[in-house]
Amino acid sequence: MHYLDHAATSPLRPTAREAWLKAADAVGNPSALHGEGRRRRAIVEEARERIAAALGAHPGEVILLSGGTEADNLAIKGLWWGRGGAGRVVSTAVEHHAVLDPVRWLGDMDDAVVAEVGVSRDGVVDVDAFAAALPGASLATAMWVNNEVGAIQPVAALAAAAAEAGVPMHCDAVQAVAYEDVSFAESGLTTMAVSAHKLGGPVGVGALLARRGAPVAPLLHGGGQERKVRSGTVDAAGAAAFAAALEEVVAHRESERERVSALASRLADGIRDAVPDAVVRGASSEGAPHIVHVVVPGASSEAMLMLMDAAGVAVSSGSACTAGVVERSHVLQAMGHDAEESRSAVRFSLGWTTAGADVDAALAALPEAVSRARAAGGMR
Repeated sequence: MHYLDHAATSPLRPTAREAWLKAADAVGNPSALHGEGRRRRAIVEEARERIAAALGAHPGEVILLSGGTEADNLAIKGLWWGRGGAGRVVSTAVEHHAVLDPVRWLGDMDDAVVAEVGVSRDGVVDVDAFAAALPGASLATAMWVNNEVGAIQPVAALAAAAAEAGVPMHCDAVQAVAYEDVSFAESGLTTMAVSAHKLGGPVGVGALLARRGAPVAPLLHGGGQERKVRSGTVDAAGAAAFAAALEEVVAHRESERERVSALASRLADGIRDAVPDAVVRGASSEGAPHIVHVVVPGASSEAMLMLMDAAGVAVSSGSACTAGVVERSHVLQAMGHDAEESRSAVRFSLGWTTAGADVDAALAALPEAVSRARAAGGMR
């Protein structure tokens, strides 16, 4: 199988697997006071320090938890309730559902006034429009790199505008860490979500970076193991594997960015040649280097995914998928695509295992997949 779905989850790195296996041999609860517990706690704290160093943060700012979705929910609901649970939440129209859904939930269930700032045709938020929505808000949030189309948001400018307005700012940085120069200390953000399995770490591990003193109310109660805002026994082996994967990513980030970008450019150019009427995004200096997003007129996402899979190439639609059903992309709609186009997207996402042979296989399979998908839809 030629795997081009790294934005969904990236294969486990050998260094992460080795770190997990080594840490998994330890016994004891990290919160226990006996020797085994203390040794387990040492694994957790060492991992926390390594994660902090890799992300430009203080170890006390790293809250270990189950992944990006929990981190986003803890930041958004936690900051909202921590600041009194009243007022407005400023977001964007292209957020991942891990942000979009809790923000809208606060609007439906807790009387939050939700302001979703629109984006350009390229998926980028206008800083002035975002800033104009901030006065009087209780919370602001914007993702760093869009998981569907790879658009990179001007996070530093958005965070500066939020700081000037006195509004805490959250960022979903799940797709950013592998290829962007992410430094929590320099970002100006109040909180930031990261996830291990997008980097070649294990599934079920992630972190919320939160400034010390940030008013984050807990969502889970029952121990307060992580800065009293997140309860539950910390996954020591998962944390060690996360740290190992993250350190490898940061150490090779520049060279990997260049390598993956070159492969993505070849893929994007080949798609344009094979499907001239497709709308191809990615492989440019303005977007993330690892995502090539394609809107194929007349071909449904679901049909394209199935046909590419049958040809041995794993891709995705890039949009929300619930119970195996591909939904219309809210991101593409926000970018000005109509309903039909927003159901006709394919996302190719590259990563640390991607090689030229994977790009070649995708380009070889694409023309027939497009032809058959259009025929099945009765549109081409």
